[in-house]
Amino acid sequence: MDGVSELGIWWRIAMPLVKSAVAALCIFNFIGNWNAYLWPLIIASQREFYTLPVGLSFFRGESTVEWEKIMTAASLATIPLLIVFIIFQRQIIKGIALTGMKA
Repeated sequence: MDGVSELGIWWRIAMPLVKSAVAALCIFNFIGNWNAYLWPLIIASQREFYTLPVGLSFFRGESTVEWEKIMTAASLATIPLLIVFIIFQRQIIKGIALTGMKA
């Protein structure tokens, strides 16, 4: 590896070693932000900027709850998460498996 810059060493040596862990971290971050409730509820000033969990809470009225709409929207909201999991399943499992290993 003579003549390789620090960026080259990072890219060729370090990055392949942590690729699974970084992929698992990115996926968990995506899922956490997708399911965020409290922060978007506090920060968003318009309904267009609410996340799905905040939007689902609008189906609950003062005296009635529209369960069929809540369940339909919740089922549709899981589709992107399932797609992400199916695409990155190998990286998720490998990243989780590597967390318990000692160096």
